[in-house]
Amino acid sequence: MNHQVYQPMPVALSIAGHDPSGGAGVIADLRTFTALGCFATAALTSVTFQNSTGVFGAEHLRAETVRRQVMAVIEGNTVACAKTGMLPTSEVVREVARLFCENNLPAPVVDPVIRSTSGYALIEEDALEELLKELLPLARLVTPNIPEAERLTGLRVNDEAGMRHVAQAMREMGARAVLVKGGHLEDQKAEGRRLEAGGRQEAAIDVLDDEGRVTVFRGEWIEGGSLRGTGCMLSAAIAACLGKGMSLENSVGEAKTFVAEAIRIAQQPV
Repeated sequence: MNHQVYQPMPVALSIAGHDPSGGAGVIADLRTFTALGCFATAALTSVTFQNSTGVFGAEHLRAETVRRQVMAVIEGNTVACAKTGMLPTSEVVREVARLFCENNLPAPVVDPVIRSTSGYALIEEDALEELLKELLPLARLVTPNIPEAERLTGLRVNDEAGMRHVAQAMREMGARAVLVKGGHLEDQKAEGRRLEAGGRQEAAIDVLDDEGRVTVFRGEWIEGGSLRGTGCMLSAAIAACLGKGMSLENSVGEAKTFVAEAIRIAQQPV
């Protein structure tokens, strides 16, 4: 008789903001965790008022409220992987850092959410300073896009060399590993369009610097269209893959494939 050994799904934790329209934030994270075979859990840091046209405001939760959510999760589960998203206030950032330090939680994937696509500030200035000081050194990976990387370091990024430079700068600020996402690189967008016109589609660039070991991910440039929350999805997917025991490099590769497929599906006519 063939006896199968039950393997419980890895428990994945997202600590992030809530988007009631479902495009980004914890809802996008939970969908991603589930799609990649993890048991999804979450703690809210802020309730935002947003939809596909923009963010219209937010009510931030108290640090103690965030703590009680996380403690409820970890008292009943062994968390295999975690990610953070919107951490709007300095009190919340400090509390989240304490939670990771005090409870032997896995080093998180930190998505340094600073501003919405529509331009709404999602983190207070002093909270950004706390994130750099308190949370950056605890992260397994930090996943800034180009504007976020520029804001965090004060450096300008114009090309792949600039992406490598800014990733190294963030490591020197305390990060163990940094994935600089190239989707906002303007000349990359232009190059992507030129290559598509010529029949080749290998223009998208993301740079991973893991403790000084640099891997450049090059792939097909895909216009995101109306799909929101791709940054949330990517960081959640990386965390999920880490929770299943994959290496960081392979986790990033799998996560990029997952997000690319989500973009393709979103482009298909209904």
